Amino acid sequence: MNNILKIAVVGPESTGKSTMSDYLAAHYHTIAVPEYARGYCEKLTDPCTWQDEINMFYGQLELEDALLPRANKILICDTTFITVKIWSDEMFGESPQEVLDELPKHPYDLYLLLNIDLPWQDDPLRNFPTMREHFMDVWYKELDALNARYVLISGTGDDRYQNAVKAVDEFLK
Repeated sequence: MNNILKIAVVGPESTGKSTMSDYLAAHYHTIAVPEYARGYCEKLTDPCTWQDEINMFYGQLELEDALLPRANKILICDTTFITVKIWSDEMFGESPQEVLDELPKHPYDLYLLLNIDLPWQDDPLRNFPTMREHFMDVWYKELDALNARYVLISGTGDDRYQNAVKAVDEFLK
């Protein structure tokens, strides 16, 4: 499976990551790894804990590993466990050590950083409608810290999708 390229679709809340991931998977005739944390958090009856963050980290890794064999040349990942680091830093002031240790061991070939130029969509699992600029800055810092190859994807409607396809096509050349 070493020949499978991993493309991560990342960014702050309400930037269209899941929709974009599904679109790209269909466009490139491959599979998208869903965001593990969404399903996990939908089942929570209490506020998210430190252990929940660790569980989501391992769950995202396992889900990605499980779906990798089904990928066709590229694997589209709806976010990554970097989100666990970002949320842990925000909610608890630090990140689980296992997350920090594993971050450099799980690189993605390309990150598509979705811009905050879409209108906010309310969702019971979204927490920070007034902090989108802050989280956008955090994403830039996290990707830069990993020396990640990333492209900022902006635009609305079909333009946003075409900008993402253009970025992936350029990368695949």
